[in-house]
Amino acid sequence: MQNKRSALSTDNLHMLGAIASNGSLAAASRSLGVVPSALSYRLRQMEDSLDVLLVDRSAKRAQLTPAGIELLRASEHLLDELDAVAQRVKRVATGWEAQLIIVADDIIDTQTVFDVCQRFYELGAPTQLKLRIETMTGTAESLSTGRSDLALGIVSEAAHYAGLNSATLGQIAFVFAVAPHHPLALCAEPLTNEQRIVHRAVVVADSAPRGPGVTVGVLRGQEALTVPSMALKLRAQLRGLGCGYLPQPLAQPFIDAGQLVVKAVDQPERTARMAYAWRNSTSAKPGKALAWWLEQLHSGVTRNALMGLRHTTS
Repeated sequence: MQNKRSALSTDNLHMLGAIASNGSLAAASRSLGVVPSALSYRLRQMEDSLDVLLVDRSAKRAQLTPAGIELLRASEHLLDELDAVAQRVKRVATGWEAQLIIVADDIIDTQTVFDVCQRFYELGAPTQLKLRIETMTGTAESLSTGRSDLALGIVSEAAHYAGLNSATLGQIAFVFAVAPHHPLALCAEPLTNEQRIVHRAVVVADSAPRGPGVTVGVLRGQEALTVPSMALKLRAQLRGLGCGYLPQPLAQPFIDAGQLVVKAVDQPERTARMAYAWRNSTSAKPGKALAWWLEQLHSGVTRNALMGLRHTTS
């Protein structure tokens, strides 16, 4: 019988994932390139070692039990941590990380991110880049939980997690905007809360996997349409499905084209102070890939472009 640690080997965790995705032991064995009897034997050993039933074999489709589902969910973090260990070993040996995971808030200009990626690839460095997109507190949490190495677009107040270094990225203004055919478009300004609350707000969901997250731009008691990204929020407001605040650089082309109408509200102007952050390194200095990215972020032109402010320098 395996001990509990060997039962949680990467091979066994991948096997459990294959069973879940394929829906049968036979299909999982084919995807893994092993005979069904060998896979069944490994699964029984794994279950005996953990003293739990991981797969319900009574139905036509092999389904994970609640314990199996929980193990599969937790295995994602275990495998990520093993990958992180491998990266640290590689970095110690060569100075270059095997992989650099960059998380960008949904508000960040992705064209600029790709511009910087292109310059990085021109170095011929061995580091593989992995990009993630998060929203709201999910950006900071991705970094603080070790799922990424560099975060672009953390709200400054959230950049002070223990174990993180941070620096100012810039400030971005938000405008309250509606489609020309939205009822609020013809209302006198400034709009009051009483006027806004009877109309649906469009809000971006917080991608943080734990906790309730935060909701911005919706009044208490106001109906809300929740979408997963700022791009979809913009599209919803262009269609008149609701109202709400949009980043001024994102909204400006549509304002200029007459597809959005900016309305003054009886609230202070909304701005967000953004930061970029990275995890403290156990070594004296960051790996070469992270150090290169941090050097690019010293440029005010790059920082402004990431915020969508392409014609501003500092």
